[in-house]
Amino acid sequence: MSHQNGALAGKKAIVTGAASGIGQSIFEAFAAAGAAVLGIDLPSARWSTSDGTALPTARLAIDITEAGAPVAIAETAERLLGGIDILVNNAGTTIAGDAESTSDAHWDRIMAINVNAVFRLTRAAVPALKKSGNGCIINTGSIMSELAGPGVIAYVTSKHAVAGMTKAMAVDLGRYGIRANFLQPGSVVTPLVAPIMEDRDFVSYWERKTPLGRLGVPADIAPVAVFLASDAARYVSGEGLRIDGGAAVNI
Repeated sequence: MSHQNGALAGKKAIVTGAASGIGQSIFEAFAAAGAAVLGIDLPSARWSTSDGTALPTARLAIDITEAGAPVAIAETAERLLGGIDILVNNAGTTIAGDAESTSDAHWDRIMAINVNAVFRLTRAAVPALKKSGNGCIINTGSIMSELAGPGVIAYVTSKHAVAGMTKAMAVDLGRYGIRANFLQPGSVVTPLVAPIMEDRDFVSYWERKTPLGRLGVPADIAPVAVFLASDAARYVSGEGLRIDGGAAVNI
C-alpha cells in the first residue's frame, strides 16, 4: 500500500495496540511516512512487521488499563521521541454477549479498554499535544459507532462512546490547535476477530453486505489514519470516517 511517504516527516506519534492488526498497519504506515513512532501493546504481545523488516521506531510493553499506564506512556514518548504530535488510541477488544447474558465483568472489561483507557491516555497526552501546536488525536471506533449488531452489546456501546468522546475532544481541545477524529472500520480481518472469521455464515454476510464484495484488511485502514494525521487534514476535526467498503449505507 502507499504510505504517503513524507506526509508525517518530523512528527512524533503514539499508536496503541500496535503489535498486530489495524494498529500494526498504522504503526508501520506512520513510520514509512516519516514519523517517529512509539508503539504500545501488552507485555504478552508478539511483535512483527508485515514485510519482516525492522522499523526505526520505539516500543513499550504495557497494559493500557493499568492505573499508571497513561502517564508512563506519555512520559516515555516525551523521553524517547521528544514530544507528542499524534496520539492514536487504537487498542480495543470485543467479547460476545447480548443484552440478557452480558455479565458485569464482561461489560467492565470492554469499557476499561475501549473507553476508559482512551480517555485517560488522551488526558495524559494533552500537555504534550498542546506544546505541539498542531496536535492530532485519532481514535479507532467502528461502523458500530453509529449502527448496531446482534450479540455484542458492550462492544457496540463502547464504540458509540468513542464517537461521542472524540467529538467532545474536538470541541474542548480545538482552542489549542488539537484536532480529534475517529476511524470507523467495517468488518476487517485481524487477529482479534480471527475466531469469528471461522464462521462462514458471518463472512458471507459481510461479503454480501459490503458493496465492494470483500472484507477489509488493516492495510485499507492505515492510509486513512496517515491522512488524518497529516497537514492535508488540517481543517478536519470531530469527524468519523467510514472505511467499510460501503457496508454502512447498504440496507
